[in-house]
Amino acid sequence: MARAPVYYGDYLKLDRLLSAQEPESVKEGVDAHDEMLFIIVHQAYELWFKQVLHELDRIERDFGTVPVDDDALARIVHGLNRIHEILKLTLGQLDVLETMTPFDFLDFRDLLMPASGFQSLQFRLIETRLGLASDIRVPFDDKAVDERLSLGDRQALAAARARPSLFDLLDRWLARTPFLEWGGGSFREAYREAVKAHLTRDKAIVEADTAMPAERRERELKAMDRALAAFAAVFSPEEDRGGWRLGPSSVQAALFITLYRDKPAVHQAFRLLAALMDIDETMTLWRYRHALMVERMIGVKIGTGGSSGGAYLKTTAERHRIFGDLFRLSTFLIPRSALPPLPAEVQARMGLVYAA
Repeated sequence: MARAPVYYGDYLKLDRLLSAQEPESVKEGVDAHDEMLFIIVHQAYELWFKQVLHELDRIERDFGTVPVDDDALARIVHGLNRIHEILKLTLGQLDVLETMTPFDFLDFRDLLMPASGFQSLQFRLIETRLGLASDIRVPFDDKAVDERLSLGDRQALAAARARPSLFDLLDRWLARTPFLEWGGGSFREAYREAVKAHLTRDKAIVEADTAMPAERRERELKAMDRALAAFAAVFSPEEDRGGWRLGPSSVQAALFITLYRDKPAVHQAFRLLAALMDIDETMTLWRYRHALMVERMIGVKIGTGGSSGGAYLKTTAERHRIFGDLFRLSTFLIPRSALPPLPAEVQARMGLVYAA
């Protein structure tokens, strides 16, 4: 049988979508022109959040397999890049919202209490499924995030916490990375020696520079000693996490991927790590912009949900980082010229077959 024709408005359910804006000001007979903008911007956020969660569904399925299929890895990177583009778009929506002045907002603000964007279940699910741990999350005025949510939303958030997050899946995947055992030694040992040789050579140059003022020479040498100590943290024993959330094997694998990212075997893996950092950075930018917008709109007043408003949002921007370990890796990079050469066997496994 022939399919019935599809009509644009029916397909998009525009009758339901465009009738879903019901300003509180209209119900109360208050003239508040900008409440429509306020509703539409937040509804658009929720639609984009739905798409982010949809992308995470497939990413988690692909990333949760052991081993992760090569084709699946490409889909994972593609999905992460799409999430990043969506987050960039939500950042831009703040520009539209800021066309509403603080005076315009006051026309209807009191009618919204105690509702708050803090109650967005989808945003909480995105944070949780990406890997924002409960011990990192900033309490909402000394209360857990759950206390401001409805019973159904609390249950949905608890279910998300009970499953492995994207951060957990990343940790497990990195820990399975090949190429770290180098015959009689390991990448860990070779890189540690390369770092020592590189910094020792730099120290010798500084010590031999008679033209350098003594005060500066001492400062430079102390900085190099601190760098050596910092590098030691990457190669610390299993029981000493050194402030890392990722396990030691995963940290070393991520460092290896970053250092040798031009090799075909790890190029896609490096793109995955870069995409996760892009997402973390853009979410942090959104939090800062959101905090500034709230400060611009309400000053130092409390938020509609009873929070400390801008001050709370600024704190979350600083502390709600999920993939900070990947940013931290840059501390432990040395120049390409100082990298330990890959053993021939590892080099062959990391190249393209037809190139060999």
